[in-house]
Amino acid sequence: MKGGKSKGESKKADAKLAVNKKAAPATKGGRKPAKGKEPKDPNKPKRPASAFFIFMEEFRKQFNKENPDNRAVSAVGKAAGAKWKSLSDADKAPYAAKAEKRKAEYEKVLRAYNKKQAEGPAAADEEEESEKSESEVHDENDDDDDEEGSDEEDDDQ
Repeated sequence: MKGGKSKGESKKADAKLAVNKKAAPATKGGRKPAKGKEPKDPNKPKRPASAFFIFMEEFRKQFNKENPDNRAVSAVGKAAGAKWKSLSDADKAPYAAKAEKRKAEYEKVLRAYNKKQAEGPAAADEEEESEKSESEVHDENDDDDDEEGSDEEDDDQ
């Protein structure tokens, strides 16, 4: 039997497969989480776009109007990259200014986020409870108004 596996080789292969099957479950994207790395916080503010990506937002709209039949993302990216390289520093200045403005806003939001994180998760829980109690207070007040209104209607009749 040429090319066939002996019984010993097939058992070794099965043992290797069994080990792989028992591996930790994969996370989103089919990758295993890195050891010692904490999962990303979904509440963390996103980093601002660079000047080029702000340029891309406008360029993409213009490109799609001029080329409605072209839906290839790569074509848009190549055309935008070529145009960005051809722009002078003066032409890039408005995009850089927008990027700086977004970066300043991001840093402000990030400082507030980090301050909340430094206070700890207990502070976040307290905020949620206070929001709940506010809504409960508003609901109770609304119910009281309804009851008073119904009493007045009964008095009128």
